[in-house]
Formats: sequence, C-alpha cells, structure tokens
Amino acid sequence: MRAKIDALLATQFTDVNTFAQFLELGPPVGRPIQYRLSGPDVQTVRSLALDLAGVVSASPHVRDISFDWNEPGKSLLVDVDQDKARRLGVTSESVAQVLNTIINGTTITRVRDSIYLVDVVVRAEEDQRNSIETLQNLQVPTSSGVAVPLGAFASIQYGSEQPIIWQRDRLPTITVLGSVAGDLLPAAVNKELAPTIQSFADKLPAEYHVVTGGAAESSGKSQTALVATLPAMLLAIAFILMVQLQSVSKLVLVVSVAPLGLIGVVAALLPTGTPPGFVALLGVLALAGIIIRNAVILIGQINDNLRDGYNQWDAVLHATEHRMRPILLTAAAASPGMIPIASEVFWGPMAYAMIGGIIVATALTLYFLPALYVARYRVKAPEKPADSEPLEAPPAA
Repeated sequence: MRAKIDALLATQFTDVNTFAQFLELGPPVGRPIQYRLSGPDVQTVRSLALDLAGVVSASPHVRDISFDWNEPGKSLLVDVDQDKARRLGVTSESVAQVLNTIINGTTITRVRDSIYLVDVVVRAEEDQRNSIETLQNLQVPTSSGVAVPLGAFASIQYGSEQPIIWQRDRLPTITVLGSVAGDLLPAAVNKELAPTIQSFADKLPAEYHVVTGGAAESSGKSQTALVATLPAMLLAIAFILMVQLQSVSKLVLVVSVAPLGLIGVVAALLPTGTPPGFVALLGVLALAGIIIRNAVILIGQINDNLRDGYNQWDAVLHATEHRMRPILLTAAAASPGMIPIASEVFWGPMAYAMIGGIIVATALTLYFLPALYVARYRVKAPEKPADSEPLEAPPAA
C-alpha cells in the first residue's frame, strides 16, 4: 500500500512535499533521516543547509530531500510615517485594527450550530486583500472622528521574508529531512553518511554546527534511558546470585553463559529480516534472565548432588539428566507462547529474539554449561565408564 501511495504522490503531487509512512509506534519521528544545521545568521544557515542537502542527497539510500523551513514567503510591508500619523491624529493601534479587519478578518458575532458556537468573521474579498491600491485607500479613523486614507501617512509595498524560523538553543536551525530508499535501516544509512557529514561539519564557519536527528536520535534517547538503569540492575542481579550460589567462580560460570544467547537471537532475526531495535533489546534482556535462571537451577542441582555424596563427575551428569525435563518443558512452553505476537509490528522483534534465544539457551544449559563446569573445576571422569550402568544414589552413611 505504501508503494502505491508513493507512486501516486510522485506522479500527481509533484509540487507538494509528501511523505508516506507506517503508523509510528512510540515517540513520533517523521522522516527517519534528519540533520540539523544551526548558526547565528539566518541567510548563512539557509545557504549552508542547501549545501548539506546536496551532501545527503548524494547517498543512493536517501530520497525525497526537504527542509522544515527555508523558502521565503511574500509579505506586505506597511511603513507608517509616525510624524504624519501624529499630526493627523492616527494611532498605530487604529492602523493595526483596520489592516487586521481587512486582511485577517474580525469576529462580529457568533451563531449556534447544535452544541457549538461558530464565529462569524468579516473581511475583505481576496482581490481587495491582495491589492496595494485598495489598501492605500483604506479609511483609518482619527482622534477627531474624521477618516483619512492609509496612503496619506504610510507607504505600502510587497517584500519577502521568512514566514517561520525554527530555533534551537536560541540559534536559527534548519533541519534537512530525507527518507530511506531501499531496505536499509535508518541507523545503517546514518552510519554510512557519518564520514561525509563529519567532513562537511569540519569545514563549517565558527559557531555553525550539524547535529544528527531523526530515528537515530530517538533511538539513542530510548537506549540512554535504559542504560542509565542498567548498572543498578546488574548489581542487583549479582547480589542475588551471590546469595544463591555463595561462590564467585560459580557466579562467573552462570553469567558467562548469558551472552551466548545472542547466537539464537541473531539466528532468528536475520532470516526473518526483523530489525534489532529497542523492542528487540528488551527481549534480549528478558532472555538473559531466562538463561541465568536455568543455569542457576543446574548449578544448584549439582551442589545438591555433591552434598548427597556423589562424586563430581556423577554429580554433573545426574544434575543434567535430572533437570533436562523441566528445562525442556520451560522452553517448549515459552517459545510457542511468543508466536502469536511474532507477526505484530511492535512486538515482533522481541518475540523473534526470545524464540531463537530460548531454543539456543536450552542447548547452552544442557550441553555447554556442564562442559564449562567440568573444565573450570577440572573434573576427571572415573576410570569405569559412567554410562556402563545407570547412576544410583550413594548408600546412606
């Protein structure tokens, strides 16, 4: 549908700045590629913004370059000779009221429409509003009650000026806007343009600078808020794990397994073409919790076996066999539970990240963690093969 809309806009609305996009989930961004150019002088900012637009449009992955403001608009300049106006008894307020009535209109009454009150505005017709001769003949009331034409004490002419000037940090700022052409993510396009934009920024005069906005800035703000709470979260997790495991080496074993869950995340996101955005990051954090929980369960079972009198080798094998069923059942319940939201635009990245990660996390818990435990504590296999007969609990003391 968006492709059809883009084609329609490109052929039938060539003189209009248009942009078709999906409904934005989260803070509105608008066009994903944005670069803000700021400086003290408006005309210099306008000129440099045109040069910046040329740099951005040189990328084959950017299309539909536009600005949030740049083009000047036609204006009507009324220069009042204050000496003549005072001699005639005309005030600036009366001049403003007359011009406002003719050009913008004045509310004279209201009419009721169901439960609403609608203003009735009176103003001059369009050909009169756009005619200098009509405005020069406008009758402006004086303090003595006599009306004089506006042209008797004021000069009227057309001019051009900026109808709107956006400012950031009290500096005029023009934003160069662009859309992504192709299947690349905005972050990839910004990364590709970064060297060129930096080279352009280095050549700018003093007090002029370029800042990246759009999707990259919005994503950075979201991740900054998440990273700000990450240290406290990691400290809390480490404290809880130390209370549970009561061993620094076992804590390191448990935590070292968690990053390997990214193998499953990448394996799920790449084939489906799912973007690894902020929502996928939330899924990765939840996945890390699942991996750590499974690892703690397995390490805890090994500790229980050692206390029951198993030797280290049998304790690891028995713990793995004993905890295999609950870990597999947990994975079998959690992964299909994510399927209903996998097709959603917003929750899809998180679902795919957790589905792929949980599957790999199960293998990590059942195969990699026991092997890592054996390697860390240098557990030796007994001379008699452990699988020659079923494991039995040690005799009671």
